[in-house]
Amino acid sequence: MRTIGIILVLLCTTTVGCQNTKKSQETQKTAIIMTEVNTIEQVVTKVFINTDNRNWEGVQAQFGPKVLLDYASMSGNPAAELTPKAITDAWKTVLPGFTSTHHQIGNFITEVNGTKAHVFCYGTATHYLEDEAGNVWTVVGSYDFNVEQIEGNWKVTSMKFNYKYQDGNSGLIQKAIENAK
Repeated sequence: MRTIGIILVLLCTTTVGCQNTKKSQETQKTAIIMTEVNTIEQVVTKVFINTDNRNWEGVQAQFGPKVLLDYASMSGNPAAELTPKAITDAWKTVLPGFTSTHHQIGNFITEVNGTKAHVFCYGTATHYLEDEAGNVWTVVGSYDFNVEQIEGNWKVTSMKFNYKYQDGNSGLIQKAIENAK
């Protein structure tokens, strides 16, 4: 009887140990995935923070060598594959003409698949031009980003804006273009 009791104790201890090891491994995997998700979302966030701060090199650093940029839902222009410099050169013709801009993103849904990831988020861009009647123009929509690991770093390889609506003075964009010249 004593032998059977010892065997049962050993079996229970081993089973619990195995379950704890399995849970520990699952916890470690979850922590690794959450770290990757956080890193990926930081890359997307840095695109907008650097844009608002007019840190064009910082914006470019978040992009891969080529980026499929798609604002067709708002502009009507087809998506285009551009270099990071070409993107920021285009943005420089408008955004510095505003007194300030504020991009707010959130409600991230991020899916990681190995060295590639997809990020969906809501986005609101507020553009302010001082000394103008109706000095605010706001654009609201969502974004789809594809992000890939390139040389060990996560980089945006495509950025699609999904336009929902705008409010305020949409004529400010023309004044901002003039101001940026």
